[in-house]
Amino acid sequence: MRIRLIWVARTDRGFVQEGVAHYLGRVRRTWEVEEVVVPEEGRGDAAHQQRVEGERLLGALRPGERVVVLDERGKVFSSEAFAGQLGRWRDQGVRQVAFVVGGSYGHGDAVRERADLVLSLSAMTFPHQLVRLLLAEQVYRAQQILGGSGYHH
Repeated sequence: MRIRLIWVARTDRGFVQEGVAHYLGRVRRTWEVEEVVVPEEGRGDAAHQQRVEGERLLGALRPGERVVVLDERGKVFSSEAFAGQLGRWRDQGVRQVAFVVGGSYGHGDAVRERADLVLSLSAMTFPHQLVRLLLAEQVYRAQQILGGSGYHH
């Protein structure tokens, strides 16, 4: 399976950058991982930034890939259920899954509408940079669950 992580702006917080690199390094032992960074829109109000960044995120998507949009209004899964969803897609022949993380103002409707799955990591709100680390760990955990590892207990 190929995982594409598409997010707004570079990961600029050291501890986040280190954690993302740690978990994605582990994921890469089995799955191919690509990080795609789209530019942040640093001007205008929240709606303008959401719209422009949303266009950039949508432009980074590829035909045929499953799209998972991270959004606080999304569906909450347990780690096992998340792994199960990835496993079902894999078993259905899905070769590529794109995870889309928005900027500091989140996603507009157009991005959520494009999603095959709108996923929330928690009912709590997290900084978009921290979501990257949480997502990377959960992708690794899902991979380990699907492989029958003892990592998840």
